[in-house]
Amino acid sequence: MPRYAQLVMGPAGSGKSTYCSTLIQHAAAINRSVQVVNLDPAAEHFDYPVMADIRELIMVDDVMEDESLRFGPNGGLVFCMEYFANNFDWLEESLGHVEDDYILFDCPVVSAGQIELYTHLPVMRQLVEQLQQWEFRVCGIFLVDSQFMVETFKFISGIMAALSAMVSLEIPTVNIMTKMDLLSPKAKKEIEKYLDPDMYSMMEDNSVTIRSKKFKKLTKAICGLIDDYSMVRFLPFDRTDEEGINIVLQHIDFSIQYGEDLEFKEPKEPDEEPDNTNYDDFFQDKEED
Repeated sequence: MPRYAQLVMGPAGSGKSTYCSTLIQHAAAINRSVQVVNLDPAAEHFDYPVMADIRELIMVDDVMEDESLRFGPNGGLVFCMEYFANNFDWLEESLGHVEDDYILFDCPVVSAGQIELYTHLPVMRQLVEQLQQWEFRVCGIFLVDSQFMVETFKFISGIMAALSAMVSLEIPTVNIMTKMDLLSPKAKKEIEKYLDPDMYSMMEDNSVTIRSKKFKKLTKAICGLIDDYSMVRFLPFDRTDEEGINIVLQHIDFSIQYGEDLEFKEPKEPDEEPDNTNYDDFFQDKEED
């Protein structure tokens, strides 16, 4: 029976941890088992339980403090991920093999100095291939902060980062615009044009701000590539909207064909304890704190 995986990617501050936390709570509410694996060796904290944490294997801080290496933050992250790629047996042992595995892999951030993990370095591609060998159906989830989409050129840069990951990993990818719940009603209406963008129209609307003819020509070529091939579309993600979360999850499940091979399970008796009790207790404790 196949297993299922989401590689949760995105720039720093895009809401990867919030996305994972929200999806865990949503899954618990619909009686569905979802686990999280942290693959960011530079992570500081998260408010949800994880089944495996790469920091048990290696941490960026330890690498940076090693006087024989003397790496900075970016070099340290690359070193950690390459070390991880040489120790996939640790991940295999941590994952085990549970029936109907559905795992969110919280990946390192995609930002300046670290985009190479998803472009010219083979680490993430090797991870995908290894997961596929372990019978995982893998989907990429690329997150972009909706508050970042205030200008067309910033939106295009976000699209290019998403495209870099898509082309490098060669897996089904769902692009998500996060933090919609933080936008004002006016901003939400304005952001709608970025969910299913008409790149040529956006280009024309901002043509007066482009003074360089070469830059204008380059931007037009990029917009044409995105628009002509419909390569990038975004789904809105509002952590307070259960229906919206369910729509996002349905898109992801469809991309990895989740549910097609699941066996029918008898409904639980009212006096039986649900499988997600540990998650409910965990989040209840967090609220009390």
